[in-house]
Amino acid sequence: MGAAARADRKILIIRRILVLGAGGRLGKALLREYSGEFEVHGITHAELDLAKVDEIERVISAAEFDLLINCAALTAVDYCESHRDEAFAVNARAPGMLAELCQSRRAKLIHLSTDYVFDGAGELPYSEDDPARPVSVYGESKLAGENAVLSVSPDFIVMRVSWVFGPDRPSFVDQLINRARETAHVSAVADKVSTPTYTVDTASWLKLAWENGATGVLHLANTGQCSWQEYGQYAIDCCQRAGMELRARKVEPLKLAQMSNFIARRPVYTVLSTEKFTQLTGVTPRSWREAVAEYIGEHVAKR
Repeated sequence: MGAAARADRKILIIRRILVLGAGGRLGKALLREYSGEFEVHGITHAELDLAKVDEIERVISAAEFDLLINCAALTAVDYCESHRDEAFAVNARAPGMLAELCQSRRAKLIHLSTDYVFDGAGELPYSEDDPARPVSVYGESKLAGENAVLSVSPDFIVMRVSWVFGPDRPSFVDQLINRARETAHVSAVADKVSTPTYTVDTASWLKLAWENGATGVLHLANTGQCSWQEYGQYAIDCCQRAGMELRARKVEPLKLAQMSNFIARRPVYTVLSTEKFTQLTGVTPRSWREAVAEYIGEHVAKR
């Protein structure tokens, strides 16, 4: 999209940002990355439980903000499968209420969603226009939350991310590295494919998105694709190049069907296309490998 086209969009001036889910991996990153430029306030789960309807209006109405970023969610996929009502309360009903509160005070809302809204049956990266067909209660509840937000205002942003990692809270890659430090044998699923998303990058992209007038659904992820096993193996390789002492140097492959502890069904292929973001901003996200290498070099290897 050219500069003239972007200029036609209604751009909201952002000075004050409220982040829900401020204790989470992405929420913490947004607080850190935005604090130098904006007046940023974070609300954690301990301060606001989105399952408690009566608390939402009270807490949000007391806050001052131009932009609310909702990173809060019930993300335990297997827990959601057996707690459907709670999943929909947190992931669907609450976002709808947040959207109404933002609309009433003319504030912008950015709501975080997930690649799990797709069924994983595709073979090409999913665009924002591809049909969402979730295969789990978690995915269903997150899709319902997207719809609830955009039914209040199509000018709000629903941002889908995948496999989020970063320095503020451990993720899959940190857990795997820790296991590799402790044992000579580590393994990860080799037939489930998506893309890691670095929180530091996401904060930068998200700011670009709203500054360029983004609305509706938007995919944000690093570029490329990998399985959990490939992701883990590359992380191990980066650790070795950084001189870290690991007992395990190879990540053995597992099949998704072998994960007997999984209750909910997982989509097999959920790579997100970021072409819409690139067309909007002129920025192509860097590769997941570059982001992982930076993360390990700057954060993991120095611990």
